[in-house]
Amino acid sequence: MKVFIETYGCQMNVADSELIMALLEKNDITCTDDINAANILIFNTCSVRQHAEARVLGRISNEMARKKTNPHLKIGVIGCMAQRLGEKLGKINPAIDFVVGVDQYAKLPEIIRQIVEREDFLVETGINSNQMYQGIYPVHQGNFNAFVTIMRGCNNFCSYCIVPYTRGRERSRPLPEILTEIRILGENGFKDITLLGQNVNSYNYNEINFAELLRKVNQIDTIRRIRFVTSHPKDLSEEVIEVMAESEKVCEHLHLGLQSGDDEILHRMNRGYKSSDFLKLVRDLRDAIPEIAITTDIIAGFPGETEQQFQHTVDLMQEINFDYAFTFKFSPREGTAAASLPDQLPREIRQERLQRLINLQEEITNRKYQSQIGRIKEIYVERLSKKSDNEVSGKSRDFKITVFPGNEILMGKFVKVKIIQATGWTLKGIMLD
Repeated sequence: MKVFIETYGCQMNVADSELIMALLEKNDITCTDDINAANILIFNTCSVRQHAEARVLGRISNEMARKKTNPHLKIGVIGCMAQRLGEKLGKINPAIDFVVGVDQYAKLPEIIRQIVEREDFLVETGINSNQMYQGIYPVHQGNFNAFVTIMRGCNNFCSYCIVPYTRGRERSRPLPEILTEIRILGENGFKDITLLGQNVNSYNYNEINFAELLRKVNQIDTIRRIRFVTSHPKDLSEEVIEVMAESEKVCEHLHLGLQSGDDEILHRMNRGYKSSDFLKLVRDLRDAIPEIAITTDIIAGFPGETEQQFQHTVDLMQEINFDYAFTFKFSPREGTAAASLPDQLPREIRQERLQRLINLQEEITNRKYQSQIGRIKEIYVERLSKKSDNEVSGKSRDFKITVFPGNEILMGKFVKVKIIQATGWTLKGIMLD
C-alpha cells in the first residue's frame, strides 16, 4: 500500500501533510512522491477562496482516467475543504472515496486500511478542539527549512474568513514538544525554522506567551534562524517586538496582514484594530529593527467598499512601503459573515481594484529590491537555481531570494554575498567567502 499526498494552500496545510506522513509511516503505510506508484491518492485542500476549491476539484476530475485504468485506486480529500463540505464531496465527485477533516487525521491509517477493502464512502469530519497530535513529529520535506506547528485553530472570526469554521478554536501546543522538535530538526541539519499558527501572537501554554516561547527557541544551539507566521496586528505586543530585536536568531522579516487601510472596512472585517494602530506597529518595528522587511495581505473590493475607502488602502500602502504584498479580490465564502453583507461589489470592480494594488506593489517592491544593490547579505544556500546548474539559490535573513554562482558543495551553508543586481523578485550577487 502506497500513499501519494498532494498539498494545496497555506503553510499549515504543508505542515499537516508532513504530520500525516509521520502518522502513516508510524502505522507501516508507505508514502511516495511518485503518483504512478500509489494506490491511494490524498488531496490536502484549501478553502480560503472559491478558486482554491475549484482548482482541487478540477485536479481530482483529472484523475478519473487513472481510476478507470486502475479500479483499485482510492482517492481521499482532507484539509479545510474536506472539513467544510464533508459528505457533499462524495456527491460533487463520486470518484472521491473518503473525506477526513483536520481534527481526524489520527484515524487516517485505519480509514486507509478500511477503504482498500470496501466500496462505500467514508467521512470523518468531527471537530475535536483538544486535538494537538501530541507525540507525533512530522516527516519534514527538504533538508534545510522546516515548519514547526505551535498552535492550531483560530479565535478571531474575521468576517471574510472560513478558517475558524474549518480548523476550530485556538489551542496551543505544549512547549516541551515544540522545543524537542526544534532541537531534533537542528541536529538533522535544519537551520531555518518557521513557527507556525493561524495567529502565533496569541500562543499561550501554561502561562508561557509567544514572546517567552521566542526567547526559549532562540536559546536552542542547533538552529541558526527563527521565523514565524502568521501575526495578527491586534495581538503583536511590545514585548514580542522587543524579543525580536534582542534575539540574534529571530530574522528581520515579519508578515503582518493589513487587509484594508480604511477604518470602517476594518471594522466590518472584524479585525480589531484601526489603520493608525497598524501604522504605529510598523513604526515601532522599524524603530526597534531598522533592517526589518515587512510583508502583508490586502483584500480589494470588500462588500460596500467605496472608491474613497479603497483609496485609503492605496494611501497607506504608499506610506508604509511594504517589501511585498499578497493581494486578493474579495471572495465570498459560504458560512462567513461577509458573504451575507449587503452591497457586494461586482467582479469587474473587485478585479480592477486588485490590479491597481498589484501595479502599485510592483513599483514599491522594485524600488525596495533595487535598493539592495551593493549590500552584503548572509544567504542560507538551499538549492540549485531553477535556471542554471552553475548557480545556487537561498534566502537572506529578510526573506529575499538570492541567486549567485556556485554548486552543490554550498548546499546547507551560510555565505556572505554582495548584491549586484535585482530582477523581478530575485536578487543576484557574488559570493565573498
